Amino acid sequence: MKRVARLLLALAIVVAVTMALLPHPPNVMGNVSDKVQHMTAFGTITILYCAAFPRQSLLRIGERLSFLGALIEVFQSIPSIHRDCDVMDWIADTAVIIGVLVVVRIWRGRRASTF
Repeated sequence: MKRVARLLLALAIVVAVTMALLPHPPNVMGNVSDKVQHMTAFGTITILYCAAFPRQSLLRIGERLSFLGALIEVFQSIPSIHRDCDVMDWIADTAVIIGVLVVVRIWRGRRASTF
C-alpha cells in the first residue's frame, strides 16, 4: 500500500508543480477559483504524503509541504513564467495542509486507542 501511495504522491506533486508553472495551464476543474484549486491539490498531496510515509512526523510533513507551496509561489514570480506570485495562495495551501494533518492526527489517535 505504501508503494502505491508513494507513486501517487510523486505523480500528484509532478502534476501540481507542472500546472503551477505553466504559463497557461488547462482549465481542468471548470469554473473553480484559484484558491480552491490550490487547496484541492495540497489537500490531496497531504493525504497521499501521510499514506506514503505513515511514520513520518506530521510536523515535518506540514513543514515540507508548506515549503513546497512557498517555493511554487517564488517560481511563479519569475517574469518569463507569466504567472502571479500571491502570498494568499501559499496561505491557502498551508491552511489546508494543517487542516488535513489535524484530521490525520485525530484519526491516528483513535486508531491507536482501538488496538
